[in-house]
Amino acid sequence: MIRAWSVDAVRRAEAAALALAPEGALMQRAAAALATRTAALLRDRTGGVAGRRVVLLVGAGNNGGDALWAGARLARRGARVDAVPAAGRVHAERLAALRAAGGRTVALDEATAVLARADVVLDGLVGLGATAGLRPSADALVAAVPPTAAVVAVDLPSGVDPGTGHVPSAHVHADLTVTFGAAKPCLLLPPAAAAAGRVEVVDIGLDPAVLGPADVERLEADDVAGRWPVPGPQDDKYSRGVLGVVAGGARYTGAAVLCTGAAVRAGAGMVRYVGPAEPTDLVRARWPEVVPGGGRVQAWVLGPGVDPDDPVQRPAVQAALGSDLPCLVDAGALDLLPPGGRRAPTLLTPHAGELARLLSRLEDGGCTRADVLAAPVDAARRAARRTGATVLLKGSVTLVVPPEGPVRSQPAGPAWLATAGAGDVLAGLAGVLLAAGLDPVDAGSLAVVVHAAAAHAASGGGPLAAGQVLDAVPAAVARLLRAG
Repeated sequence: MIRAWSVDAVRRAEAAALALAPEGALMQRAAAALATRTAALLRDRTGGVAGRRVVLLVGAGNNGGDALWAGARLARRGARVDAVPAAGRVHAERLAALRAAGGRTVALDEATAVLARADVVLDGLVGLGATAGLRPSADALVAAVPPTAAVVAVDLPSGVDPGTGHVPSAHVHADLTVTFGAAKPCLLLPPAAAAAGRVEVVDIGLDPAVLGPADVERLEADDVAGRWPVPGPQDDKYSRGVLGVVAGGARYTGAAVLCTGAAVRAGAGMVRYVGPAEPTDLVRARWPEVVPGGGRVQAWVLGPGVDPDDPVQRPAVQAALGSDLPCLVDAGALDLLPPGGRRAPTLLTPHAGELARLLSRLEDGGCTRADVLAAPVDAARRAARRTGATVLLKGSVTLVVPPEGPVRSQPAGPAWLATAGAGDVLAGLAGVLLAAGLDPVDAGSLAVVVHAAAAHAASGGGPLAAGQVLDAVPAAVARLLRAG
């Protein structure tokens, strides 16, 4: 699992580590790791380090100093290293080390020409102490970085908000972020996560006990095996979990087929489907394992493709929401969620537009899709606290946000997954996990991991349909279980 800590927690841990380590030891560890990762990137992209052009964008803070020391190490390995001081002052000792190793400084008015020839650019403009945005001089440097150059961010991409992941118009887009001691929230949270590229965390000796609880978590492949409900020899269909599904309708009949199918493919002990005649017939034809009509269940999936005013499905959704069973609430069923929420475990699965509509209703005020996209964690947390539910906010990076505690932030798969029906498959996956007894945070985040893995396998780098994702689920689960 990747974890990220707040800026205050990281500063506290850094101060404790600095008090115990020899002077300069932590910074040298950071610089050595930064140089090593940058050299590896150069070898991968250009075949070597010697003779390659490295440009350092250097601010006045510690990130600029780390870039200078890393640049000195790269210069000693034969790279041509040019440093562009973007601030009025830089670390004199580290600048001297760069020059002693053969590097040089470049004035701002020469920077554009030097950047145009760069193989790699190290972004050391600003760090943890910055707020979102860049000064005009730094913005101009970032704009001059050519698309052919790889960009390595020192600790975090300059210009993003370290704690919230807010992204202004002016910020760095990195191919690789080398972060020190602990990941920062902006590296995992949207929209800033898209600016971080690949993230590598370098151990510089921070004490986990001083860091305390993480603010953001991300499950990785090997985290799935320990959490996925694998049946044993004594299990039967009831102990594995029976899932009830209210999905689809006269207009969106396919939602019923995709949602129930995902539940079947993900290993539900039994799936019961409640819906009108036409989608019921389609479900029975495609998935003979699914039992039509109500009955005993351990959890409900409510809402994919549902018209909240449908005379058959509206009462079924309301009855499930009024029960003490875990419920996943999606799409049309979000409009039927009681204003005060539910006491039973509940997972809401909106996209940004649906969350904006829900918040507008709950807060009796205007919330737009753009508001949600600008501050997704805040919007999801507000909805979670208002309803008592866990909110799974769908996007290219999907957030799983409980009313209190760490946020889960999961990459949602290839961009090809932005296709009709993909959310119906995700709902079926998460519903199976709720029925198996997992809490909403684990059910939601595990479902996103499997959904993404199945989409990558089904896509192979090209277009895909939701039905292909559904069919790839069993093999994706098997691969993830083996990875653990």
